[in-house]
Amino acid sequence: MNILEKKAQLSYWQRLKIAFQYVMPQLYLTRLAGWFAKQEWGAVSHFVIKLFAKKYNVDMHEAAKPNFSDYASFNAFFIRPLAENARPINQNPTALCLPADGRISQLGHIEQDLLLQAKGHHFSLSDLLAGDEALVNHFKEGEFATTYLSPRDYHRVHMPCDATLCKMIYVPGELFSVNPFLAEHVPNLFARNERVICVFDTEFGKMVQILVGATITASMSTVWAGVINPPRPEQVTTWTYEGERAVKLVKGQEMGAFQLGSTVINLFEKDRVQLASHLQVDSPVRMGEILAYQK
Repeated sequence: MNILEKKAQLSYWQRLKIAFQYVMPQLYLTRLAGWFAKQEWGAVSHFVIKLFAKKYNVDMHEAAKPNFSDYASFNAFFIRPLAENARPINQNPTALCLPADGRISQLGHIEQDLLLQAKGHHFSLSDLLAGDEALVNHFKEGEFATTYLSPRDYHRVHMPCDATLCKMIYVPGELFSVNPFLAEHVPNLFARNERVICVFDTEFGKMVQILVGATITASMSTVWAGVINPPRPEQVTTWTYEGERAVKLVKGQEMGAFQLGSTVINLFEKDRVQLASHLQVDSPVRMGEILAYQK
């Protein structure tokens, strides 16, 4: 089924939902959400957190602090840490672990330089990696995995393996929602949205882990640089990490976080890893479980 045929089968409300993504004030709504989420309003904040947790069926039993009153702001709740040992890290030295809780949006082989976004939609490495051709060449014919974090999920992102950070790239862009329905109907979605590209050297070859922004995702952060956005510069910005600035992270260690839901994309070089066979599109996943094995 081609894209036009898929669109013809959409309901009026589905078409309206897609159209709204193109006309809504994405940045304004995101800034408003960011302002609201950091307010410390006592009982009001606790009430909002409780409503959100009920609507999205958030499991507070696995949080380090299980009581709503433990969180001064919605932000503090949203990036809540988990209780110790809530996410055991697979210790197989030849295995890489999933970086986040959520669902597999897509995964598989990178055909030349094309990644599958959803059935009928592909996007290019060059677009995703902001035209960094040296980086693009590392991942042609490699493997990729895209993990979608829904509002109910744990929103800290962790390392699939031991790694040394080489480079971080902030790429300005749109703020389309990244939920599965819109991933099927907004072309080039992940390569259009704002994102933070983190490039690592690992024993499994070079690896990229990308934090993709979205509507209402007020900010993305890393453990080595803090909050990356805001501010939101209009140009691509690159940081390199060498010598005394080198950042070494271990398997399972936290590397970043989203304030509200989004997506993580992992890229691996050709013939370096084999994605775990049990993972399929829409598979529910948890951080620390197996993502891939060394080839």
